Amino acid sequence: MDGGLIEDESHNPDPIAELIENYNELNSSVIEELTEEPSPLEFMRYVAKNTPFVVRGAAKDWKATKEWNVNFLKDFLKHETVNVAVTPHGNADAPTPHPTPSSPLVFAQPHEEDQPFPVFLDYLTTQSSLPAGGEPIGEVRYAQTQNDNLRHEYLRLFSHCLPSIPFARIALDRDADAINLWIGNQHSTTALHKDNYENIYVQIRGRKHFVLLPPICHPCVNERLLPSAVYSRKTTSPTEAANKEEPASSPEADGSTSSPSYLELKVSEQKVPFPTWDPDHPFQNETEYSCLACPVRASLNPGDMLYLPALWYHKVAQSVDNEGVCVAVNYWYDMDFTGPLYPLSTFVRSVYKKELRGEEEEKEEEKEEEKEEEEAVNEQDLVDNAEQHQRLT
Repeated sequence: MDGGLIEDESHNPDPIAELIENYNELNSSVIEELTEEPSPLEFMRYVAKNTPFVVRGAAKDWKATKEWNVNFLKDFLKHETVNVAVTPHGNADAPTPHPTPSSPLVFAQPHEEDQPFPVFLDYLTTQSSLPAGGEPIGEVRYAQTQNDNLRHEYLRLFSHCLPSIPFARIALDRDADAINLWIGNQHSTTALHKDNYENIYVQIRGRKHFVLLPPICHPCVNERLLPSAVYSRKTTSPTEAANKEEPASSPEADGSTSSPSYLELKVSEQKVPFPTWDPDHPFQNETEYSCLACPVRASLNPGDMLYLPALWYHKVAQSVDNEGVCVAVNYWYDMDFTGPLYPLSTFVRSVYKKELRGEEEEKEEEKEEEKEEEEAVNEQDLVDNAEQHQRLT
């Protein structure tokens, strides 16, 4: 038999590492940039490949891009009350350290409260104008409800944007499942996560900075079951607030201290699977595969449009415009669960989990062997001591 046709059984490559490396060899880590919107057929080619792209200036002529400055928004929504996510560090829906020894890392969800829109916007711009560097001064507020808010909470602004993205609507043969408006400043970040949507993200004001990883990188992101926790606002005296671990802050957007408060993180028994590895801090919470990840990075300017494929991991930071705000709109289209993408991603996840279980079982076996060896040594020591005692007597 031809020896060249027989694989060397002594060489057992790691299938997960080989899968990620093969993907990296075949796919660029530089995002493709288009100068005009793709046709529906061209868009479907990107969907079929599950590959992101940016269209520079695609929304430059939208009314939202042209008119949504701070004064316009404050006046247009001057009578509106909106839902605001509040956190001490801009860490909404993110893995967060917790002082409790039993749960040192939790999935922290924001405190939510309703605020008059002009008050909310004033808070953002005032906070943005404070000296940069280090922790934000005061709590961080972000309008980030992901419940189709542009067609409900912000309905008055809806006509300033497209009701759907034409090439996506035609290609996917459906309207957007949700259209969301995002308003914040530079202190809010979105932790690495993934969504089951084809996502068209449009930048209106300021800039967004994306770090992207394909679904194949599940073994890189160190997904763990984290205890779920929620911030809640506690009103207290200035002295008590100063002694709290989370910074004291007034619920008043003007920063007054008439009603000092702090944000308390309450942990529940519910657990949430969530990535704990951050590509911008690659040596923290890493797995043995994290070093193989080749993040795709993209920054959006006002009027730019990003196609973020379903199941891609993404972390998002933002920088503000000269008025101190960052505003964006995104369109979520339900992904198609037929075809190979979803089964492949769940397969990779299952294989990685099985490997982790195998490693844990090996560690348990090693511990058991060490325990048996230690017991044997202790038993032999007792025998030796007894024999020595007998000789001496």
